[in-house]
Amino acid sequence: MKTVETDRLILTPWTESREDAEGLYAYAKDPDVGPNAGWKPHESVEESAMIIRDMFIPETTWAIREKASGKIVGSIGLMPDRRREDVNSREMGYSLAKECWGKGYMTEAAKAMMDYGFEEYGLVVMAICTGPENKRSQRVIEKCGFKYEGLQRKGYHIYDGTDRDNLVFSILREEWEALKA
Repeated sequence: MKTVETDRLILTPWTESREDAEGLYAYAKDPDVGPNAGWKPHESVEESAMIIRDMFIPETTWAIREKASGKIVGSIGLMPDRRREDVNSREMGYSLAKECWGKGYMTEAAKAMMDYGFEEYGLVVMAICTGPENKRSQRVIEKCGFKYEGLQRKGYHIYDGTDRDNLVFSILREEWEALKA
């Protein structure tokens, strides 16, 4: 994994440092952040450290940092695509600190991850899913040029034990190339 730089952000691979755990916890404890993505708010820096160690590092996930301050304001990753097992595809997932909503940060980070995925992994397709109620995420997906595939009923088991519907989107390599032209 490489560090990825955009105009306002630096995407760095997560580390097991206390600083990264504290940065994740600072925004992941907010009850308005995690539940939108299907995970519970973090309860401690130690829990954030465990998530970095057990989930983020093995799954190709970056910390999103503001370039000006160096502060961690989110995470973004390219995980194996569970819906396309035999196709060179990754699924993008992300979260962002509430204080950064509406600034265009996630669209900026997502477009950088699209470039990274298609260029570094040679992807054929990239997928992304979100809940029907997560309008902010849907707006990012739309701005990035993903196409709606459909509703996956009860496609995501979330932290509270319920199963949530998913809106499934994807972008093909040739569609990404057309956006870059």
